[in-house]
Amino acid sequence: MSRKTIVILQSNYIPWKGYFDLMAIADEFILFDEVQYTKNDWRNRNRIVLDGKLRWLTIPVRTAGTFGAPIEEIEVAKTSWAQAHWDTLKQAYRHAPHFRAVAPALEGAYRATADYTHLSKVNEHFLRLLATLLELDTSIIGASIVPRTTPDATDRLLEICTARAATDYVSGPAARNYLRPAAFKDAGIALHFADYSGYPTYDQNHQPFEHGVSIVDTLMQCGADARKHLKTFADRGAFLSPM
Repeated sequence: MSRKTIVILQSNYIPWKGYFDLMAIADEFILFDEVQYTKNDWRNRNRIVLDGKLRWLTIPVRTAGTFGAPIEEIEVAKTSWAQAHWDTLKQAYRHAPHFRAVAPALEGAYRATADYTHLSKVNEHFLRLLATLLELDTSIIGASIVPRTTPDATDRLLEICTARAATDYVSGPAARNYLRPAAFKDAGIALHFADYSGYPTYDQNHQPFEHGVSIVDTLMQCGADARKHLKTFADRGAFLSPM
């Protein structure tokens, strides 16, 4: 029997390489933006390196009166963020080895998303672009493709996995704290967790090297070789930690 690996994850803004390793290992990458939006998280912000220091890029969102609202309902507060972010990225990476190769696609994405009204749509646009730049062909779909019938977090993941005929489910390591492995075993779905250790470094212009920055940093510094900085490039199994 052929196997099918699924990853179910909230959308993040221009996320780090570990996020794209999860995408790379999946046959289907499902955006899970039906869950509650969390402030001061990775949904609407990420870090880059500017003049040798870490710098946040944050999309302003409307949060007043939205407590408990799902990510997919969170609105962008103003349109000026896109030009501001692109100007900052140009300042940060204009001398990077692969700026000229990467810049046109990124600039186009910022122009395209400047008028988007919802954070989820902005994130999805960039995720698809960055996946293309990394030469990933994983199918990206929304969780709404599977109607929700349960409030329980683990049961909902299993509901999606079952509906999409998954044989394997891969999660980030933090999910060890709340997922119920026995439930996956009972459903006949192999549960795996990502291992974020052992990533290679590159010339980043920041000391000490910081792995937890946007994949944009990797693309600007490494260009076509950015894909090789994903652990799944050399060995898919090395990205999965023992249960």
